[in-house]
Amino acid sequence: MKKAIIAVLTMAATAGIGYAAGITGPIPDASTLNAAAVKLLIPENIKWGPAAGLEGTDSYTAYGDPTKPEFYIVLNRFHPGYFSHPHYHANDRHILVLSGTWWVGTGGKYDPNNTTVPMKAGTYALHTGKEVHYDGSRAGSEEAVVAIFGIGPAARHECEGPMAEKGPGPCAEARKAAGLPPIN
Repeated sequence: MKKAIIAVLTMAATAGIGYAAGITGPIPDASTLNAAAVKLLIPENIKWGPAAGLEGTDSYTAYGDPTKPEFYIVLNRFHPGYFSHPHYHANDRHILVLSGTWWVGTGGKYDPNNTTVPMKAGTYALHTGKEVHYDGSRAGSEEAVVAIFGIGPAARHECEGPMAEKGPGPCAEARKAAGLPPIN
């Protein structure tokens, strides 16, 4: 399954290269395709909604249901200056940056302005299950849109705030590694 997901991500990242390479001749409209053979999601038709628990972030489920134990594809759009806080997911998540610059940090210490690394459009990343991370779009930069592929359920386990995980586990280990006190 992992090989199939990586193959799909690689094809998606490179699909536009041939199209943009100067194809000549008439280009048919997408409406000429057999709708039974190809399902399309045109960017301007995405019905973005607020991402649950992520201020300044929009979300759209393109395929599947991330709350169920099945394959899903979710698009997240991070507006400039908004980040998730340290959290983890039980399962691996494959991410492809579609546009903008997506900034990623790891560990239990939240410092998006000094410890996040930029990921440009076309970048693939793997959020390994049960590893603490945070991500978003830095203030003053453009919004970032990412496609997230995974097997659900895709619940976010928070390491900070009122919904923070308490007791032993990935959050406690990340906080300890960062020299932060445990959450009681």
